[in-house]
Amino acid sequence: MSPRKRQSTSKHSVAPVPALRPERELHQIGGSVLRLAKLRGVPETEVHIDENIYALTRFANNTIHQHVAEQGLVVSIRTAVDGRTARVTTNRVDEDALRSAIDDCLSLASHQPKDSKLPPLLGKQKYRAVRRFHAPTANLSADERARAVKGACQLAEKRGQVAAGIFSSGQNQSVLVNSRGLSAAYRHTNATFSVTMQQGSAASWAKANAVDFEQFDPLLLARIASDKAARAENPVELAAGRYTVILEPSAVLDLVGFLFYDFAATAVADKRSCLSGRVGKALFGKNITIADDVYHPQQCGAPFDGEGVPRQRVVLVDRGAVKNLVYCRRSAKQSGTRPTGHGFPLPNEYGEAPFNLVVEGGKASVEEMIATTERGLLVTRFWYIREVDPYEKMMTGMTRDGLFLVEKGKIVSAARNFRFNQSVLEMLRNVECLGPARRATGEEAFEMVVPPMKISNFHFSEVTKF
Repeated sequence: MSPRKRQSTSKHSVAPVPALRPERELHQIGGSVLRLAKLRGVPETEVHIDENIYALTRFANNTIHQHVAEQGLVVSIRTAVDGRTARVTTNRVDEDALRSAIDDCLSLASHQPKDSKLPPLLGKQKYRAVRRFHAPTANLSADERARAVKGACQLAEKRGQVAAGIFSSGQNQSVLVNSRGLSAAYRHTNATFSVTMQQGSAASWAKANAVDFEQFDPLLLARIASDKAARAENPVELAAGRYTVILEPSAVLDLVGFLFYDFAATAVADKRSCLSGRVGKALFGKNITIADDVYHPQQCGAPFDGEGVPRQRVVLVDRGAVKNLVYCRRSAKQSGTRPTGHGFPLPNEYGEAPFNLVVEGGKASVEEMIATTERGLLVTRFWYIREVDPYEKMMTGMTRDGLFLVEKGKIVSAARNFRFNQSVLEMLRNVECLGPARRATGEEAFEMVVPPMKISNFHFSEVTKF
């Protein structure tokens, strides 16, 4: 729906949506911290400032039962003196509060052990421009979210179902400055619609997330969940074992997302990664290529990391072979390479991680995957996923909200949910075909760009009780 349509359908006064402060105000706050720290004699000071506006409409039993909204600003200050560093945060921006925060930071740092390998602050950097701020999403009102939710609830009522879910929208901006002249800024908007439709004892689910809320249709998502819920009644109980599975993007995301920290150079060096000792090896199928790419048009994220290093696109897996890792400045120096712009704010024990994973897709549609399956299962999503064996990336969890039996190229019935015990590494060696990659969201991992996948020999260990 366009901004013009949204305005014309409102028949009463709506409270204005709060706006982010002008970026210059955040830079002024950062400048105040740097000035006060300089007066205090601090040699190196870094300031992260984050402002967030978030609103949520929640519904259940075909009725909206909650509108909430919050706005907050956090100033995070790090000082470094003689190899000792610490960080404190405050939500107050008056000079007395900022001065007190600097003193607390210095006091905390003085009790830290000296770190001879602490990287110095970065100087000025150049960043590639990204545009992730969509004004209509920033201005999305509770009234507009309610109208979208009403459509989903009316659909449920018409079909004798019960709808529940959320519609959220928000905006965020970040500024990073330091005493060596570094200055970085970023802002974005975000919207999420999630709906669960229940029919009797059966239920299904659909969810979408985007910078621009007009990129998804809440009513279409409700129809998808509604159709699946109707089809999910009277599930058959199947024997546990290995099946060909067709994983929709949310199901792919919720498993592949558990690999993200394994590509961190710090985790590999500390032998906390399933890739320790395996970098350079062909670990997955030749049809698997994974990159971390904050600049992908369907991604969302700042063009700089927590240290202020410009983010790079990094090919992590190239046609099945583990090609590269991501590096913060410390791990890059230890490895004799360059940082990739994936570091967390210092101080931290984790080093770095890729948060903008893109799994390259193929051309097969989910319908084509179904049509070419003699016997298998269509999986809407997984939930309650836990790691069993970190080195083999063995995961356990359950299917949920739509598991369907496929026979001779057609969906023939719903199936009782399974618990699975499956290595993600093995799973990505058994991918038979891929669909087009798209931005997906789930409940167990962060948003990624992933394709649907058809996978052989997926291990279901037992039938669940629901």
